[in-house]
Amino acid sequence: MWPREKQPDVLVGLETGDDAGVVRIDAAHALVTTADFITPPFDDPQGYGRIAAANSLSDVYAMGGTPLCALNLCLFPRELDPEVAREILAGARAVLDEAGVALVGGHTVHAQELFFGLSVTGLVTPQRIWRNIGAQPEDVLLLTKPLGTGLFVSGMRRRLCGSVFSASEQAACVAGMSATNARAAAVLAGFDVHAATDVTGFGLVGHALGMTRGTTQPVQLCIDIARLPTYDGALALAAAGVTCGGAKNNRSAYRAQLAITGTLSAAQDELIFDPQTSGGLLVALPQAQADAAHHALRQAGCAAQIIGHVEPRCDGPPLRIQA
Repeated sequence: MWPREKQPDVLVGLETGDDAGVVRIDAAHALVTTADFITPPFDDPQGYGRIAAANSLSDVYAMGGTPLCALNLCLFPRELDPEVAREILAGARAVLDEAGVALVGGHTVHAQELFFGLSVTGLVTPQRIWRNIGAQPEDVLLLTKPLGTGLFVSGMRRRLCGSVFSASEQAACVAGMSATNARAAAVLAGFDVHAATDVTGFGLVGHALGMTRGTTQPVQLCIDIARLPTYDGALALAAAGVTCGGAKNNRSAYRAQLAITGTLSAAQDELIFDPQTSGGLLVALPQAQADAAHHALRQAGCAAQIIGHVEPRCDGPPLRIQA
């Protein structure tokens, strides 16, 4: 890896594990670049392509950028039915077209397991980059999509639709995963976002902790469990004992960095570690702007909620959950 001092135009690199890299073009423009792919969340090739595309675009939106073009990243088993492959690509193309993002190519390799996603390039104004660090005391925390996608993916794979959750609840979660964060990012661009990230595989706890690292002023994020937006049916899945390896890994990695005030139910505990696919944006912005931002997001059709606030960190873990 090149030393940072030899790359003065790299505005965001590996330092804080941000959602994407940013390289300056000139004083007014910078490139945002990222890549992501996922395994199929359920048995629907076109739905898989849509969700994978929305998930990949999300990293650019989380940096305050506008995605411009994308490349397909196809890791396809040799035995994959060509029609299934075409459906996956068609689903992704539909989401790119909706977002106004040009598909300019891609690359395919044979793999033992099916993966699909995109490499995405976008533009951002250097002075308006959203980092995953920068939250300030007295900021308010907003989350723009419900939680629980990992629980639904596990539940769908176990064919629990009709017993633990309903077909309409499944459809709502699938629609949420298929939707990009474009509307939320466009609304939030009108406010003073101090820090932002998208909530994906590390779950709410992991991504919230990422917002506390590398800050010039130590902060503690305080989240109210009762205010978390949740897909209908997700807590029922957790209460039924549904989980996945990602949630177990997140709990093992992050539990020691978390303080809990009160008592979480077993289902709530599962929810905060649940790995998300194509999750929402978690942002910190000034308290004076929080209500207006929340209202604007809801008016734009985003299921956003104010979920907590930021305090100076004097002692104790960097993240506190209020039950």
